[in-house]
Amino acid sequence: MSSYSFNERHIGPGKDDLPRMLEKIGVSSLDELIDKTIPSSIRLAKKPDTGKGMSEAAYLERLREIASKNQIFRSYIGQGYYDTYMPAVIQRNMLENPAWYTSYTPYQAEISQGRLEALLNFQTVVSELTGLEIANASLLDEGTAAAEAMIMMYNLRSREAVKRGANVFLADENMFRQTLDVMHTRAVPLGIDLRIIPASEFEFSDRVFGVMVQYPAANGEIRDYRPLVEKAHQAEVLVGVAADILSLAILVPPGEWGADVAVGSTQRFGIPMGYGGPHAAYFATHDKFKRSIPGRIIGVSVDRMGNKALRMALQTREQHIKRERATSNICTAQALLASMAGMYAVYHGQKGLKQIALRIHSLTAALRNELIQAGYAVQPEHFFDTLHILLPDETFTEKIRNLALERKMNFFYPSAKEILLSLDETTTVEDVNEILEIFGTAAGRRINRIKDLREEIFFDVRFRRTTPFLQHELFTKYRSETSMMRYIKQLERKDFSLADGMIPLGSCTMKLNAAVEMLPLSWPELGRIHPFAPLSQTEGYQQIFHELGKDLLAITGFSGITFQPNSGAAGEYTGLLIIRKYHETRGEAHRNVVLIPSSAHGTNPASAAMAGMEVVVVQCDELGNVDVSDLRSKAEQHRQNLAAFMITYPSTHGVFESRIKEMNDIVHQNGGLVYMDGANMNAQVGLTSPAAIGADLCHLNLHKTFAIPHGGGGPGVGPVAVADHLVEFLPGHSIVPAGGKNGITPVSSAPYGNANVVVISHAYCRMMGTDGLTDASRYAILNANYLAACLNPYFPVLYKGEHGFVGHEMILDLRQFKQETGITELDIAKRLLDYGFHSPTVSFPVHGTLMVEPTESEPIEELDRFVEAMIAVWHELDEIRKNPALRNDNLLKNAPHTAEECTSDNWNHPYSRSQAAFPVARLKTNKFWPSVARVDDAYGDRNLVCTCLPVSAYAEKA
Repeated sequence: MSSYSFNERHIGPGKDDLPRMLEKIGVSSLDELIDKTIPSSIRLAKKPDTGKGMSEAAYLERLREIASKNQIFRSYIGQGYYDTYMPAVIQRNMLENPAWYTSYTPYQAEISQGRLEALLNFQTVVSELTGLEIANASLLDEGTAAAEAMIMMYNLRSREAVKRGANVFLADENMFRQTLDVMHTRAVPLGIDLRIIPASEFEFSDRVFGVMVQYPAANGEIRDYRPLVEKAHQAEVLVGVAADILSLAILVPPGEWGADVAVGSTQRFGIPMGYGGPHAAYFATHDKFKRSIPGRIIGVSVDRMGNKALRMALQTREQHIKRERATSNICTAQALLASMAGMYAVYHGQKGLKQIALRIHSLTAALRNELIQAGYAVQPEHFFDTLHILLPDETFTEKIRNLALERKMNFFYPSAKEILLSLDETTTVEDVNEILEIFGTAAGRRINRIKDLREEIFFDVRFRRTTPFLQHELFTKYRSETSMMRYIKQLERKDFSLADGMIPLGSCTMKLNAAVEMLPLSWPELGRIHPFAPLSQTEGYQQIFHELGKDLLAITGFSGITFQPNSGAAGEYTGLLIIRKYHETRGEAHRNVVLIPSSAHGTNPASAAMAGMEVVVVQCDELGNVDVSDLRSKAEQHRQNLAAFMITYPSTHGVFESRIKEMNDIVHQNGGLVYMDGANMNAQVGLTSPAAIGADLCHLNLHKTFAIPHGGGGPGVGPVAVADHLVEFLPGHSIVPAGGKNGITPVSSAPYGNANVVVISHAYCRMMGTDGLTDASRYAILNANYLAACLNPYFPVLYKGEHGFVGHEMILDLRQFKQETGITELDIAKRLLDYGFHSPTVSFPVHGTLMVEPTESEPIEELDRFVEAMIAVWHELDEIRKNPALRNDNLLKNAPHTAEECTSDNWNHPYSRSQAAFPVARLKTNKFWPSVARVDDAYGDRNLVCTCLPVSAYAEKA
């Protein structure tokens, strides 16, 4: 192992680069820069103690020891989580490939065609398996998806239903318990009356707007829901179903028996259980509801040349644009996991999925038959993979539990006299025989062993799927590993990721996701753990949570933490629910006003709306800072009902506002709590903290500050850290002990959310240590100020701190260029694609601007390359300014330029091919080519197609 410490590998600029960077910025030392950037009133007296940084080799050795404390039992718990086989070709070429896991959300469609196609595949799989016309590109987990379905149905109520106060939603009690819990959490703040009763007792009064059932039910039963659907629709009530997607390979899909919405998890498509996540949830519905679907949808459009192109459809539905008018706060998806699940379906096709489902079902039938022969009471009559075994007394149940544990097996025990068993893709005939031995021993009798397995369907013919699915040639041609590997590589080449160059997105922190941090994700000790496994089997995970939690609490200055929220937006929502519960316990449930600066992330007001809060916007002054007089005025105006103040720090404008403690004091004086959005925490760590500025709680984006990769739009983790007076309200869980003594109800299906990827942040903190974590913040600020100093003469930096410096990001003001040349910020962003860069953040939080964040991980060579590109673009703008004839046909309006266009026999532009493709010399030896030209978003929204077209169509001209 090299003598280099890990933080020297993580941080881009070397010590030899410092003098030149500091000279350009105009300071004598890095300490001086930090002193002039962060107000002294909030600086920490000493660094938070997270220990000394470890080497990569030492960390991996230690993590092996920790992971070995997790015990891998064969899991028959089920309840939405199942053991799987991830095809090695997908593991090696996607999960373990930085080209897939370090890409950003595909807002820049021209350099995202690979993952857009993978997500379109996912949508196609979901749509065809569920029998519904349109699906989104994934949600966070099954519980969230079910809650979003409930909320969508609520928002789709007719005017008459709204007038008569229809707010009752009926959910079958035979759904997964964790799903019902998340639905309950989401229902209460919105005033939805969620009633959990047997489906057989559903009554459709004029106050009912929707219902939800499980298919198959949580106890394994396959039910005929057609009569229920007909009755519901006669009463103008919408029907949702949480369906096991693998079962739909052989079961009649929900769309065929009338369901309006289908949701569920795609974890069974080759994704490890990972102690609860991440797993891509799915959401499918009718085409007529497409403008009400939560989350992201991938659609087909055309580019400037008339070629087929993919992009995120209906982007104006994005919740950070709708803000407090949002009907959902879903922002992060599970894009990487959705892409992998889609590839699992591509690799297996209809035939393979049917074979897997049929084998699981046949093994379950064989197990059921032998248990009944041995005298056990086994339900249901119609089943897919789950058996419900009724036992005569508690002693008998305990005997079976002990025998199972001796053989390293986990069953699910819903009560003292019940056992649920679910089989999966990994179950063998020998496994089933071992289960039979356990039940035989418990009963004191010998049970026949299964020798020859009959693979056939045992449930009633009326439940059997007869319609084909996945007939598109995409799902029939990639059966060999060679062809599959090449298909994944083909898509990879169409995608820009951190493997290709800097992704300078402001507020998104596209930093290094070190390979050593990612390696453990493939370890079975972490992947094959069921989220409801006994705590005694998960000591390794508990140690990881404890150690990382301790580090994060040291960093934030707070007292308690939860890892349950599985995205940043979910963290915001969780924090607001904690605040809501705090006020309720003090007899002040009426406090529901949240003050949010106009510069805030759009998910802030969206989360507040989802938490049942009233949003009051606080204005910013001409320097981009929160207008303290306006804050004081509105805090005093709403002092009787003030619940909270949501503040991003440093601000979304990239500045450490010096009056932050004064602002927070104002809120506290008027009875509110301060919620700090941790999106920009990567500029705080080791230098200041949420507690130091006077906040009461914050969420942390592990997929930003703490090195979890974006994966093309997810996974994320949004843990919430709280001060001492809020610890008791941390979210609990009804199956696994978690949270505070007075905790809010669950916000995600699994007790620890996306537990598997939390390991990445554990690795980051352990290897960086106290000094490394602090240096990461210092160098993030250094890199940003270096870029600002280099670019300000060409592209003015809109906001700066009191001493003229930015924080970790900056906003470049481009509005003058539109006036002078007709070139917009979007044109400049697209032109940067030609230079081999992902575009910065466009028009957020200020229209007509680009927001740039280099992060601490980018070396000076890459920063200089970006400066070179931006200055070259400035000269291209200047040429248009000097020559008005170029306003309609120029390098920027036509950007990006594809290899197809640049090698075409037809070239009718007033600039050369070389100027278009190779504007700087280095591109001639290392060029990333956009695979499509400028995409026409409006065309795609007018002609919405969200499933796979025939492959031949991609070669056609529109």
